[in-house]
Amino acid sequence: MTLNLHLVRLFVAVAEAGSFSRAAEGLWISQPAVSKGIRELEHQLDLTLIERGAGKGLRLTEAGASLLTHARGIFAMERAALDDVRARVGVQRGSLTLGASTTVASYWLPPQIAAFCAAYPAVVPRVTVGNTQWVCEQLLECRIDLALVEGRVDEERVDVREWTTDPLAIVAPPDAALPRRGVTAALLGRQNWILREPGSGTRQATEALCTAHGIDAPPWMEMASNEAIARTVASGVGISMLPRVVVADMLALGTLRELKLPGAVLSRPLYRLALKNRPLSPAALRMAQILDAS
Repeated sequence: MTLNLHLVRLFVAVAEAGSFSRAAEGLWISQPAVSKGIRELEHQLDLTLIERGAGKGLRLTEAGASLLTHARGIFAMERAALDDVRARVGVQRGSLTLGASTTVASYWLPPQIAAFCAAYPAVVPRVTVGNTQWVCEQLLECRIDLALVEGRVDEERVDVREWTTDPLAIVAPPDAALPRRGVTAALLGRQNWILREPGSGTRQATEALCTAHGIDAPPWMEMASNEAIARTVASGVGISMLPRVVVADMLALGTLRELKLPGAVLSRPLYRLALKNRPLSPAALRMAQILDAS
């Protein structure tokens, strides 16, 4: 059995567009041609890839979802090969898509982007931002070339390397009725904790701290932004643990107060992720070198 890549491209276009008509518009061909191509691919594979039904819209079968994952990897390798060929013949162009969790994108990545742009001005990087879980999913779907995240990733298809260290701080409102020299785990457990959403690296770090020190701190409130949490705490609502880069200015201004937990190590590694068995494009390879040198 051979895989007709032209038909696979049609299938990927339909799956990502969510409909045959939108895929046809994007490919500048007729909808019947797209439908015929998908039927032919299903016939060649002897598999149903797309469920069709009135009122149900377009939905991939299990086989279709699996093929989509593999197809994205194939076409990502094709793009990497073309970029490599262009680079070898002296064509200074290419693409670079980075994924970054929110703290990395806001505070750690900008200097690296600046260094890359200064060295390779013909390549304009694109950065997509989300929590650690979402960024990892984007990497697995071959939508990004490299990822930088705060949280741990346990996925056998992903190469995980520690990149740098991110200091953390437990913060409270400036007028909180809490000891200034140090707090106990029991006292922290009686506070209202504002946490990031599940899947966030900051949430992982907070839960790890609580587990290590026996702090009973179920989320009293969840918010999907470190900055929003910092301002909410500063307004007098609850406490939280946040990256120090996020709260440094507020601590210096006195709009937040840092709580010291004796014996606690308040830092975490940041990670660089790449997909195993997928060659990096020249642009992604250069970015990886800049990150490793920082």
